[in-house]
Amino acid sequence: MILFFKVFLTEFIAEMGDKTQLMLIALTSKYKLRDIILGTAAAILVLNGLAVLAGGLVSEFIPGWLIKIIAAFAFLYFAASTLAGDDDDEEGSGKSKIQFAPLAVFWTFFVAELGDKTQLTAITFGANEGMSSALIVWIGCSLGLFLADILGMLVGYLLKSKTPEGLLNTLAFAIFSVFGVFTLYQGLKLINTDISVIPVLPILIVATIVFAGICVYLFLKREKKAKAAN
Repeated sequence: MILFFKVFLTEFIAEMGDKTQLMLIALTSKYKLRDIILGTAAAILVLNGLAVLAGGLVSEFIPGWLIKIIAAFAFLYFAASTLAGDDDDEEGSGKSKIQFAPLAVFWTFFVAELGDKTQLTAITFGANEGMSSALIVWIGCSLGLFLADILGMLVGYLLKSKTPEGLLNTLAFAIFSVFGVFTLYQGLKLINTDISVIPVLPILIVATIVFAGICVYLFLKREKKAKAAN
C-alpha cells in the first residue's frame, strides 16, 4: 500500500502543469468529454504498461528524433483541424466521428506522453521495484496520471461553458501550434546531433511558413463556408 501511494503521488505531481494537461484542455474544444476520457484512459494504461513492463526498451528501438517528429506533426494536425472547424460536419457524419474521436485522442495523448517525464518516472519505478511489484506500479502510475489529467479536462469544460466558443478554439489552436513548432525544433536538433548535420533553423522556418499558409487557407475556407451558410 505504501508503494502504491508513493507511485501514485509521484506520478500525480509530475503530471501537474505538464503539456498533456494543456493539450487536454485544448481537446475539449473538439471532442466530447466521454471521448476524451476513453482515449486518455486507454493511452495511459498502454503507456504505463509499456513503461513498467518493458522499461527502457521503447526508447532503444524508437529513435528520439522520430518520436519528436511524429509528435510535432500530430500537434500541427490538431492545430489545423481546430482552425478548420471540422466539428461543423458532425451532423452529417456523426457516427464515424464519434467512433474515431477516442482513437484520435488516444493517438494524440500517446505520442505527446511518449518519452515524457511521467513515463520516465514509470520506467524508473518499474526497474527499481521489479516484476513482482509491476502490477502495483502500473495501477499507481496510471491512476496518478489519469487523476491529474482529469483536472485538465474539467478545467477545459469549465472554460468551454463560460467562454465564447471562438475564444476557446483560438486557445486550442495556439496551444497545439506552439507545441507542434517547438517539438519539431527538438526533433530537428536531435537529427542534427544524432544522424547528420542539417540546417535546423532554415528547415524550421520553412516548415512554420508552410504551416502558417495552410492555416490561412483553412481559415479563409471556413469563413467563406460560414458566410455561405448565412
